[in-house]
Amino acid sequence: MKTFMAALLTIVWTLSACTSERATPQQEEKLRFAVMTFAHETCTFCPGGDSDIERWTKIREPYVDDEVLSAGSYVRGFVAAAREYKDVELIGLESPAGVFGGSSASWSTEDAFNHFLDRMLEDLREAMPVDGVYLALHGAMAVRNIPRPEAEIAKRFREVVGPDVPIVGSFDLHGNEDKEFLRWADMAFVTKRYPHYDSAIQGARSARSLVRMARGMYKSTTATRKPGVITPTVLQWTGKSPAMNIMERARRWEAREQDVFVSVFYGFPWADVPDVGATVHVMTNDDQELADKIADDMSDYIWRVREDLFGEEFAQPDTAASKAAEAFSAGKTPIVLADYSDRSGDATHVLREVVDQSLSGVLIATVRDERVLETLLQGNAQVGDRFSMDVGGFAGPASGSPVQIDGTLTYLGKGFSFDTVAVVDFGDRNSLIITPALKQVIWTEELAFGPLRLDNFDTFVVKSRVHFRRGFDETGFAQTIIIVDAPGPFIGTIHLDALPYENVTLTDYYPYGTPPQRQ
Repeated sequence: MKTFMAALLTIVWTLSACTSERATPQQEEKLRFAVMTFAHETCTFCPGGDSDIERWTKIREPYVDDEVLSAGSYVRGFVAAAREYKDVELIGLESPAGVFGGSSASWSTEDAFNHFLDRMLEDLREAMPVDGVYLALHGAMAVRNIPRPEAEIAKRFREVVGPDVPIVGSFDLHGNEDKEFLRWADMAFVTKRYPHYDSAIQGARSARSLVRMARGMYKSTTATRKPGVITPTVLQWTGKSPAMNIMERARRWEAREQDVFVSVFYGFPWADVPDVGATVHVMTNDDQELADKIADDMSDYIWRVREDLFGEEFAQPDTAASKAAEAFSAGKTPIVLADYSDRSGDATHVLREVVDQSLSGVLIATVRDERVLETLLQGNAQVGDRFSMDVGGFAGPASGSPVQIDGTLTYLGKGFSFDTVAVVDFGDRNSLIITPALKQVIWTEELAFGPLRLDNFDTFVVKSRVHFRRGFDETGFAQTIIIVDAPGPFIGTIHLDALPYENVTLTDYYPYGTPPQRQ
């Protein structure tokens, strides 16, 4: 009996050992992912000078270590998805927080680009080895002497991690990209909605794809197409067809085919860079034929609907103000006048019409004039003081001319993300918010500070192309929305042929010509 029991125990022990040996390869090894962000939407035609290191750090000092892991919605989406896996470690690489002036800031200097990239690559080298890299980008950065900044970022990361470590990037759909980024990176995930409700979703996709590639479960095989269409950003709203249909077609391909990801850039025409215009990126799991098929289909579809992308006409400032008065009389309030073309923030076309047409109950949010703010601060201005100054209209022809505002200073202090803003009441229940830089108001709640109360106004003038629809349209707040054009073919308008491009041949793009691949 003892011999039998000993033999039985030996068999059990052997089976247990074998089971343990078989389980070992199934136990997931710990993965280490490097995370960074380096994003800017660059308006190279905007005045104000290049963005150097000082301008990049004016908002705040760079993110470091774990601060990087909460730096924006893309990164937060990535981190949340990565932490679904218990064996993933995230390493934050020092990353710049953003450029003062936002999308009204011009070229980044080559020195600034190299400075920040060198700092994060130094962190990366110290963290090596890593099993994957996540690049939270935008896609429309423009850097002096570096034609394709995001591709250059991916290239320099690839030089550090080697050929086998997966690199994934996430992007805004306003990005300017071509095939060069995917030459160095493995995958690119782009928002499919404008306004960008899905940025965290694209970050999460990036995380899950990195895990799969790092574990040998996905071999990214890509295809890139440039349809040859260039559009101003105001026409890229995905709440309206055909922009909506283009993104739905991309989602349909992703739903029909396993392991397929389709990314569409509409592009950012205010950056004078060689890869402007629409771009399609397709990624499959080791299926080049399918990637090419989908990329061709998406590119051909964008080309087929190109004329409908340009079907909307916008009201001139005087007409827009008159329409607002009509809507007010008809009780179709609240009203939004969206001054879509103002890239510098100081344009006064709508403000002038509010004054000249004696509109009432208007909140103008906002007009940029750092000079006025400086004068108020130096003069120790106080709430309740009489205000009589020229405002805005100083950055160039697209800004119009200064407008004399006579009223009362009702607020001087912090507002939005700025240390100092001013509110001036004038005319019949009108208020003007003055900021030191362009402010694109997205949410109604942003306007409830100091003495401002939304219920006191019937009309809201915002400097926004599409993002305002989050808080003013898609919430059901506004009963009337009027998109306001500028009285001239300026920077920011739909008239891209008025821009002095140096790195773009505009006739290679519809509607200004026929691209070579379509001839």
